[in-house]
Amino acid sequence: MNPTPPLEAQDRPARLTVGVVGAGRVGPALAAALKLAGHRPVAVSGVSDASVRRAADLLPDVPLVTPAEVLARADLVLLTVPDDALADLVTGLAETGAVRPGQLLVHTSGRYGTAVLDPATRAGALPLALHPAMTFTGTSVDVQRLAGCSFGVTAPEELRMAAEALVIEMGGEPEWIAESARPLYHAALAIGANHLVTLVAQSMELLADAGVRAPDRMLGPLLGAALDNALRSGDAALTGPVARGDAGTVAAHVAELRRHSPQSVAGYLAMARTTADRALAHGLLKPELAEDLLGVLADAGNGPGTAARPAPGPAAHGTGPAAPDTPGSPESPESPDNPDGRDHEPDGPDPDHGPDTPDHGPEGGDR
Repeated sequence: MNPTPPLEAQDRPARLTVGVVGAGRVGPALAAALKLAGHRPVAVSGVSDASVRRAADLLPDVPLVTPAEVLARADLVLLTVPDDALADLVTGLAETGAVRPGQLLVHTSGRYGTAVLDPATRAGALPLALHPAMTFTGTSVDVQRLAGCSFGVTAPEELRMAAEALVIEMGGEPEWIAESARPLYHAALAIGANHLVTLVAQSMELLADAGVRAPDRMLGPLLGAALDNALRSGDAALTGPVARGDAGTVAAHVAELRRHSPQSVAGYLAMARTTADRALAHGLLKPELAEDLLGVLADAGNGPGTAARPAPGPAAHGTGPAAPDTPGSPESPESPDNPDGRDHEPDGPDPDHGPDTPDHGPEGGDR
């Protein structure tokens, strides 16, 4: 007797109707992934032309409606708007009675856990925070990239299994993040993904200025190997003039950057100090070389076009890592939209419709 063949996604009964508030780069991709798992997208909201195109491409035949109507039609609602718009959106939806008891309300912000959904939770919604640690393009390739993608998951204990099941259905791997750890979790992703893009783009510009015809081709193998080594070995993978303590080479770098790209100097110095601290702490940089190196970095930091910085800390004397010596405090990342990291369109919900909020710019949402 032949075994019963497995049902394809389109042959399985849809278990949940799915709605998307904020048709940026993330929301339609997640809804498309849920559709492949047997759920049924029924409504999407978005304002910009780009949002309309994304919804049409990734969720064909799904009607474009107001946020309130999305909630009226869907059992599971994805709130994929910018981080700074999320709290006001949730409050507005709850105050206008759009939230239904028993409705699953999912946001994809890396910064927040479920506390930001409290107004909706008090109205009877079931709150979930599911943040894909992935950069999104707003195209169908994003659905494929979800396979094996880690999701930062935060939810009440009684909803933990449901949250993890949804992630697995989208092809992802759930990683439990405590509510209190969400800002640190998101900052870590921003350092690794958002700042990486800045560093790579800056490196390509400088190589082009140096006459390299194909900076991307030159950097590809190098950066691929560096990333692989770093993921395997951490700080033990450090190489280059800072880790070796080549103070003269670092001084030459700074001089060239001042001449050709003065806007790059502050970033170079900040990363060089941090690299030196970590190399010293892990025994890669000899203390006697570190003192000269950090002296060069301190002098360079007081040069033209940069703010004065204090002298290097204990790391210069081999007594342990010093805190990175950079001016100001890091800005709060938005999100590995990314990594978002965040690569999301500033396409928030339509401000003309009650609970919707005005556009708050890119990062974080209408992902």
